[in-house]
Amino acid sequence: MRLILLGTAGYHPNDRRHTACVLLPECGLMFDAGTAVFRAAEYLALPELDIFLTHAHLDHVVGLTFMHDVARAHPLRRVAVHARPDNLRAIEEHLFAAGLFPTPPPFECRPLEAEYALSDGGRLTHFPLEHRGGSIGYRIDWAERSMAYVTDTTADPAAAYVEKLKGVDLLLHECYFSDDHADWARKVGHSHTSKVAEVARRAGAGVLVLVHINPLATADDPIGLDAAKAIFPNTILGEDRMELEF
Repeated sequence: MRLILLGTAGYHPNDRRHTACVLLPECGLMFDAGTAVFRAAEYLALPELDIFLTHAHLDHVVGLTFMHDVARAHPLRRVAVHARPDNLRAIEEHLFAAGLFPTPPPFECRPLEAEYALSDGGRLTHFPLEHRGGSIGYRIDWAERSMAYVTDTTADPAAAYVEKLKGVDLLLHECYFSDDHADWARKVGHSHTSKVAEVARRAGAGVLVLVHINPLATADDPIGLDAAKAIFPNTILGEDRMELEF
């Protein structure tokens, strides 16, 4: 299974990273639609695309306005955006308000269902996360592999969502701050390095990939990777356009 990190920043893009967007091209499935969406046409493999949103903060949805160009470069006969009903209303009423973006791309808005049976045999489920305004985490289980995507929450190995991650082969988890800024994590509803690693260890994950990185942290190691590896050795710092096989 191939997974592509199209965007790995939170809040806003910088010269190295665009905001949240993850693509499984052979499944026709995308998680979040941040500023990296414009890259999707290079990788799409199917004529249909299902976009699953974690929430409706701008850094996760603004790329929906880019879908005209994506669909022109890679023709799509169907695009569906799946999210909580309140998130869909916010997108329709505000992001695509006449004064902001009067010509919305041709996609369907679909309220989240309890679970989804994917065409390749996978089973997609979701679970709530603690964040201002709420957020959703996702997990996909296939017969021989599994993955989960968790962003915009404060990592805590005692949090309820950790049970939903048990035994997952590949865990993408936000890591906005290094441990030097742990005090800010709780204040703004995000995560810092060592707590994310503790979540992966508690869940018994196979590989941890850190995403949703603070765009102001522009060093090659913006989150203190050694601190994560000391707790959970199989940790990778996500980078834009990184391709993962799992």
